[in-house]
Amino acid sequence: MEKDNQIFGIRAIIEAINAKKEIDKVFVQKDAQGDLMQDLMKTMKRNNINFSYVPVEKLNRLTPNNHQGAVATIAPISFVALETMVESVIESGKKPLFLILDQLSDARNFGAIIRTAECTGVDGIIIQKQGSAPVNGDTVKTSAGAVFNVPICKVDHIKDAIFYLQGSGIKTVAATEKTDQHIYDINFNEGVAIIMGSEDRGVNPSVLKIVDEKAKLPMFGTIESLNVSVACGAFLYEALRQRLN
Repeated sequence: MEKDNQIFGIRAIIEAINAKKEIDKVFVQKDAQGDLMQDLMKTMKRNNINFSYVPVEKLNRLTPNNHQGAVATIAPISFVALETMVESVIESGKKPLFLILDQLSDARNFGAIIRTAECTGVDGIIIQKQGSAPVNGDTVKTSAGAVFNVPICKVDHIKDAIFYLQGSGIKTVAATEKTDQHIYDINFNEGVAIIMGSEDRGVNPSVLKIVDEKAKLPMFGTIESLNVSVACGAFLYEALRQRLN
C-alpha cells in the first residue's frame, strides 16, 4: 500500500470522511474499543464507507505510525455518479456497454478486468461500495493505468443499479453457469450491461432473479470455471466482435 494513499489514526479518518475525501477502504482492528472508535464506526456506516476488521498485525504492517486501530486508503481516482455516467453515454448516441462487478474482491482481478474493459470500449464499470475490491496500487498496476481511463461508479446496492439501467433501456446480462444459454446466443449489439460475479460465489442469486438474460461460456475441461478476469474478457470480446460486424 502506497504511503501517500494512507490515512492513519481514528480522528484523522473521521475528518477525512466528513470532508468527503475519496476513501476507498478502512481497515479496523477487530478488537478495538473506545468512544472514538465507536464514532468512527458510526461515521463509516452513515457514509457507506467500505471497511473490514483485521488483526492488529496487519495494521502494523501497513504503517509504522500510531494508527490507533484504524488505517484508511484513499482511492487514486474520483468515482462518478451512476446517473451522470449513464446519461452521458446515452446522450452521446452510442450503444452503451457497461460492466457490473458483483462484489469482486481481488484487487488484481479488478485491475485485469479494468485493463480489458478499456481495450474493448466499455463505457463504465459499476461496483458496490461494500464488499468490493479496493482501488489501490495493485489495481492501478495490474490495469496498466487503464483505471484512469474508464469511469468507475460506486453504488449502495447492485440491484438498484440494475433497475436503473433497465429503466434506461439497457439490457442486463449475467455471467453464470446456471443457464442453458451460451454467450453466443446473446445479442450484445445493443445497449447492454454485463454482470460478473465474485471469485468464489459468482453472481448473487438475488441479482440473477432480476437480470434480463443469463449466459455462460462453453466448457470442455474438467475444471468447472475460469478465473473471473479471463471469463470477463471472453464476454467483452464477444460483445466487441458482434459490434464490429
